[in-house]
Amino acid sequence: MNYADLFRVTLPETALELAALLVLVVDLGLLRKASLKVRSVVAALLGVAGCGAAMWAVGEQTGFGLYVGDNLTLANGGTAAIAQMGILALSALTLLLILDSEFTQHAGEYGYVVLMSAAGGLLISAARDLLVIFIGLELLSLGLYVLTAFAKSSAKSAEAAIKYYLFGGMSAAFLLFGFSYLYGLSGSTNLYWIQYSIGESGSSPLLFVAWVLIVAGLGFKIAAVPFHLWAPDTYEGAPAPAAAFIASVSKVASFALLLTISSNLLMPGGPIGGERHVVESYLRNEYLTWQSLGAILFVLAAASMIVGNLAALVQVSVRRLLAYSAIAHAGYILLGIAAHRIYAGQGSPFQFFLSTTGPAFLSANAVLFYVLTYGLTTIGAFGVVGVVERATGSDRLDAFLGLHKRNPLLAAILLVLFLSLAGIPPLVGFWAKFNLFAAVLGVSAGPVPFALVALAVALSAVSLYYYLQVLKRAYVMKAVEESPIRVHPVTMFVLLVIATAVVVLGCFPALLQNWISGFYLLN
Repeated sequence: MNYADLFRVTLPETALELAALLVLVVDLGLLRKASLKVRSVVAALLGVAGCGAAMWAVGEQTGFGLYVGDNLTLANGGTAAIAQMGILALSALTLLLILDSEFTQHAGEYGYVVLMSAAGGLLISAARDLLVIFIGLELLSLGLYVLTAFAKSSAKSAEAAIKYYLFGGMSAAFLLFGFSYLYGLSGSTNLYWIQYSIGESGSSPLLFVAWVLIVAGLGFKIAAVPFHLWAPDTYEGAPAPAAAFIASVSKVASFALLLTISSNLLMPGGPIGGERHVVESYLRNEYLTWQSLGAILFVLAAASMIVGNLAALVQVSVRRLLAYSAIAHAGYILLGIAAHRIYAGQGSPFQFFLSTTGPAFLSANAVLFYVLTYGLTTIGAFGVVGVVERATGSDRLDAFLGLHKRNPLLAAILLVLFLSLAGIPPLVGFWAKFNLFAAVLGVSAGPVPFALVALAVALSAVSLYYYLQVLKRAYVMKAVEESPIRVHPVTMFVLLVIATAVVVLGCFPALLQNWISGFYLLN
């Protein structure tokens, strides 16, 4: 490794960090006496420009990533590039939402923290080494804690930040403890070398402990049950743009990491470059062990779907409703990640790793499609909630009464976004669930995936009920206040772009699917 290679591979992160520094310099140096509106516009535009430069850098990256010796440390292309593109696009949309916000007088600092957190997300997506993964997670997480507490005049914001910080510190401890066991088993922090060492030596009780600790640590990041307790308070207390960032960007980065670990670590057999007979023999002898490891993810998926959907039914705060909805969606996504782990050994094990139409490829494609579209829809949902909250002073269900009369366009956007989250065709949320459930059933026709998909479909019907509770107040119930709700032009433009994308990608899902497949094959 040399510094030229390091700079080439980390060019997207570098672009974000330079943009973050520029935002601070301009805001604190040149615009110190300017109005908040001007400073917010400049901070948002500079941040969006930085995200655009980073997206260009991701698209222009070539080669095979950054190697330290013979070990891949940072990857280019594939899952990493897809997640990085998604993180950058969602970060840019989130930055634009601050133009209509008044929760802080420090627009430059807010833009800086968002960009640095996004850089952490990029690092997580590309990392193939335990130490780099942990550094990226901490860079992302520390920024999220600060964003949660950015509304200094709000007691809820401060309380949510403290809870988020405490739970986050606990999750980091679990994750680091699990990583230390993997290092003890293999003598390396590189994912591929750990996979090779475990493949050579076979499973051990310590491997189960390490996997449980890693799942617990990442379960906090994705708000999976029973590690979800921070999410409702954080979604409710954080400023709306910050909550949108947490619900979208951090989820994309965390699920990309979980997908990376599931795809490149703790899978049956050693690396693809190993002898075929060694991989085949290992898979035959150790298959039940890997089934047990994958079953842990299935249990978390089922628990998250059940708890998230049922708890959302009794919420009167739309923010908390979206939080429990996010927990349920985390359960759906975990189904796709878990599916190819349990049934990876079916058919020819060696071909499983090489096939671009096999269960691993299809599951990864479906997971990435779901995560990206869910992140996009959630940003729009929090954007609408933020507008209503500023107009009414509340995020409770009754704050949406008569929204179709107060702002018909905003109500239409809310309709599209919530129906998409519920999985109603022809919106993109339907195709996200359809692809994911089809991938899970495509892995095996056995009773476990069929039962879990049936449970997911039934709970999706339950989710429609609580989404309709919000839409019922927006369209059916009488309004207490009928004065118009005015929306900042840029905010309305962002929400329209998101709603349009949800409809277009729902009508033409192949647009996103083909893009994901093209990037994935570059891995």
